[in-house]
Amino acid sequence: MLRLQSISLVQFRNYVQQNFSFTERIVGICGINGTGKTNLLDAVYYLSFSRSYFSRPDSQNVYHGLAGMRLEGNYQLNNQPQQLTCILRENNRKELVLNDDEYKKFSDHIGKLPCVMIAPDDIVLITGGSEERRKFIDTLLSQINKAYLQQLIRYTKILQQRNSLLKQSAESGKADESLLQVLNEQLSQSGNAIFTERKEFLVDFLILTSSIYKRIAGKDDGLILQYESQLLHDNFDQLLQATRQKDALLQRTTAGIHKDDILFFMETAAFKTEASQGQRKSLLFALKLAEWQILKDKKGFTPILLLDDVFEKLDEQRMFQLLHWVCTESDGQVFITDTHADRLRLQLGEIDVTYQLIELS
Repeated sequence: MLRLQSISLVQFRNYVQQNFSFTERIVGICGINGTGKTNLLDAVYYLSFSRSYFSRPDSQNVYHGLAGMRLEGNYQLNNQPQQLTCILRENNRKELVLNDDEYKKFSDHIGKLPCVMIAPDDIVLITGGSEERRKFIDTLLSQINKAYLQQLIRYTKILQQRNSLLKQSAESGKADESLLQVLNEQLSQSGNAIFTERKEFLVDFLILTSSIYKRIAGKDDGLILQYESQLLHDNFDQLLQATRQKDALLQRTTAGIHKDDILFFMETAAFKTEASQGQRKSLLFALKLAEWQILKDKKGFTPILLLDDVFEKLDEQRMFQLLHWVCTESDGQVFITDTHADRLRLQLGEIDVTYQLIELS
């Protein structure tokens, strides 16, 4: 069982210094826009991933006009206390310390204290480009598979090296074919390992997502989810050979697992062009709750769930289904933000759970 019992924020976003204690499993956080609801959830996320959920550079998470920041979380994990501290020094050096032991590599922390966040802008997972969906799958797989995370780091590094070589070759007019061949082999090796893991993992994950969508929406809406990769049709070595001239012309690697995607259909039409706002939201929640469920199954305990401003654009029936499931059919800790305290009380009262309400001003 995982519980965040308290968090301390020093010079993080709009907080100069603030401490919060969490006494219940369900925590409601309310206040008008600008009071720091989302920033509080982001601080919880930051402690799990050593970075902001919103892809901001660390310097942008520091209170305006000040230098450095500090976050500290006190957890209980399977009845064992866990103290996690993240410090960004004035010189922008970042430190991550768990129970007095400082991490040498931040990647070693990924998956230790897992959490899942759902925020309004996440709708780009449905409507945006393939990069958003790859990032989503990579974040999930990295929390349950250390080897996958290492291959991903390696692949990204080799891809950057290959792209740099292609650019240098174009500028100098000379191609270092022997170095390119070495990079091709290394890229192929890591790429194949990542592809194999994604392909195997997504079989069950996409089935689970479809079943959760049906539960939230009340029907399946003809939803079809499909993994798409160039490696489903050709092997990596052949792809790199086939795109050699194109890569040289564009000065970047145009084939590989960094082009993978998850495709969404409603019957035969693209989901994002046919779906209503409610259907898009339902699919977003289905993907995120499938992530939550998978992490729970793999870890043996339920991750923290962060729901930021989820009441917008979701009708009452779907909202009730969502809250009933995450609050009453799970032992996980849930943080929910809303601009209206009365709405939050009403929704949580309807599902009959004990909760703590924090009002920000």
